[in-house]
Amino acid sequence: MLALLLLSAHWLCDYPLRGQFLSNAKQSRPIRVYHLIAHSGIQGAGVAVVSGSIWLGLAGWTTHATIGEAKVTGRTTFAQDHALHIACKAVWMLFLVLSAKLSAGSLSLPSWR
Repeated sequence: MLALLLLSAHWLCDYPLRGQFLSNAKQSRPIRVYHLIAHSGIQGAGVAVVSGSIWLGLAGWTTHATIGEAKVTGRTTFAQDHALHIACKAVWMLFLVLSAKLSAGSLSLPSWR
């Protein structure tokens, strides 16, 4: 369920909530970086809402902006951009699952004897 919600929030924020204006503006307008940060903030908010963690939301905002900047400046392709975004969702999910298991005491770490 968590994977579905994180990915759905990403796709919702990356397609219908971005719109053509923001898509164009984050690539070529005079205040291009502002628009990239705004779009990334929407993505970060999606992560925060789904995960319940402001810290993961801020991490999502930062990574989305960094990955988006790499795409806009031609250092990554469209496919690489989206693969990196999905990889971030996997990291957020792993963090949440491990945090839940550690706080519940159900994760025993190996002992090194």
